[in-house]
Amino acid sequence: MKVIILIFVVIIVIFAVFQSYTLMSANKTEEQKYTVILKEKDFEIRFYPAATLATIRSMAKTYKELSRPGFRQLAGYIFGGNAAKTQISMTAPVHMDVNDSVSTMSFVMPSVYNESNLPKPNDPNVIIRKTSEEYVAVVTFGGFASDDELKIYSEKLKTLLKEKRIATYGHYRYLGYNPPYQLIWICRPN
Repeated sequence: MKVIILIFVVIIVIFAVFQSYTLMSANKTEEQKYTVILKEKDFEIRFYPAATLATIRSMAKTYKELSRPGFRQLAGYIFGGNAAKTQISMTAPVHMDVNDSVSTMSFVMPSVYNESNLPKPNDPNVIIRKTSEEYVAVVTFGGFASDDELKIYSEKLKTLLKEKRIATYGHYRYLGYNPPYQLIWICRPN
């Protein structure tokens, strides 16, 4: 019985150390820059300057269908799956645009890179592109994203914007800021 308790305690300690490490490394991760233009109680409007992204396109119609395969393809590119075999640092957030036509997942490239100095992807499905600057309405929530959560929060944002008479176009996008192995619920902003 003592051995089982000892093993259990060791597992908990290892888990706690690993999660602490992921939190510390997340604090060192470069994040896409933005400026808050308007801050309301339940949402904000942000200005995002142009950024360079590595993007994959997919016929996936749900977050669940897009997240794993999309992440795998993009991770392959930044972990050396490119012409120069260069390791590219992970940044935050990961962008996901899930819709009924063509969905996309994108990694923001570190600010030291642009379209001309990024290595060419080995995977022809990974596209390097530069976004336009844009204004975006944002609602945040914590925890792990799911299709249900994304639907709830996109509807909430639509309602809040309509109440404030703020005109919108397009559909929602999901921005995730934490790696999938970071399990501490309250430390996962979306």
